[in-house]
Amino acid sequence: MRGEDFKIQVSFDHRIRFTRGAFEAGNHLVSELLETRGRSRVLVFLEHGLKEFFPTLEGEIYAYFKDLPGLSLAGVEWLAGAEEAKRDDRVYQAAMGMIERYHIDRHSYVLVLGGGAFLDVIGYAAATAHRGVRLLRFPTTTLSQDDSGVGVKNGINAFGKKNFIGSFAVPYAVVNDFKFLHTQPEKTRRAGLIEAVKVALVRDGEFFRWIEEHVENLHDLEEAALEEAVERSAIHHARHIAQGGDPFELGSSRPLDYGHWAAHKLEQMTDFELSHGEAVSVGVALDTLYAARVGLIKEAEAERVLRVIEKLELPVWHETLDERGEDGQRRVWNGLEEFREHLGGELTVLLLKEVGVGVDVHEIEQEQWEACAEELKTRALAKGAGEPRA
Repeated sequence: MRGEDFKIQVSFDHRIRFTRGAFEAGNHLVSELLETRGRSRVLVFLEHGLKEFFPTLEGEIYAYFKDLPGLSLAGVEWLAGAEEAKRDDRVYQAAMGMIERYHIDRHSYVLVLGGGAFLDVIGYAAATAHRGVRLLRFPTTTLSQDDSGVGVKNGINAFGKKNFIGSFAVPYAVVNDFKFLHTQPEKTRRAGLIEAVKVALVRDGEFFRWIEEHVENLHDLEEAALEEAVERSAIHHARHIAQGGDPFELGSSRPLDYGHWAAHKLEQMTDFELSHGEAVSVGVALDTLYAARVGLIKEAEAERVLRVIEKLELPVWHETLDERGEDGQRRVWNGLEEFREHLGGELTVLLLKEVGVGVDVHEIEQEQWEACAEELKTRALAKGAGEPRA
């Protein structure tokens, strides 16, 4: 038998931009990003929750595109967002139907404005319609602006598992518009900062020191501090994806998912009542304390991390950690195998070697990890913070 191997190389431009008032008159960022091929059509999806804070947004978008040469605004559609949008394929199917109805093709654009879950769903529709149409993401929450929105993943939940169905697709561009950043509830804005803490822990010790120094400003959600944290975090995430050597996760290591194996399971177990940011906060606390307990990181360094989390009023423990199966084992422990299965191959979990430096390990000692969960429970209850604050 004869055969031959062919190497197919594809290069992507991952454009990350920061602005304020992207659709206001005089802001040319979006129009300059969009390349036109004849008369390119534009379809805009808006997360329904934005309507409360930005009732004139749809009109602003229509006005913005009214006289742009080479671009035609096909329509603006409002759809349900938040984690509920990912629960099944209903919002995905609705978006696909609109892409077909408005005749959006591979020379057209889909623009999506919303939080991370909404970006996931609409991104999955854009990635699968015509095998991929050009997508501009406009993340609107702290969590999506500093992490998920600048990534290359899309997906919906299925079979009781988060992001079981989805795709990798590099968006045409990501526009972080700070106009949207300061309108969320305080709890939501603060919870999104855990992803900045996370990326600092695994990529940049100096950035973590900056977070420590400005933790009171961040807790108080001062605009300048929040915007700088979001911008630095977003660039770190995008840089790792573009330059880390494994943008589509073909290997077994996912450093940007530090603390996420327990977080994803906690979200499922609470039927997503525990937000992603809160769940990641608990997961980061657990993995950080575990790294200290097994001698990877100094106890004083782990304490620095826990103090920052607590000063941001984020949880280090949640009562769901106490739930046990018929075998007496904590149910969250099953998340470790689901984490491995998501990529396949050998279990690979990143832990801290020092603040700013991670190391891959291939097993978690259950007894030691159990002790960490109990220690964090005691710590949280002593501070009166056993559950995320309302």
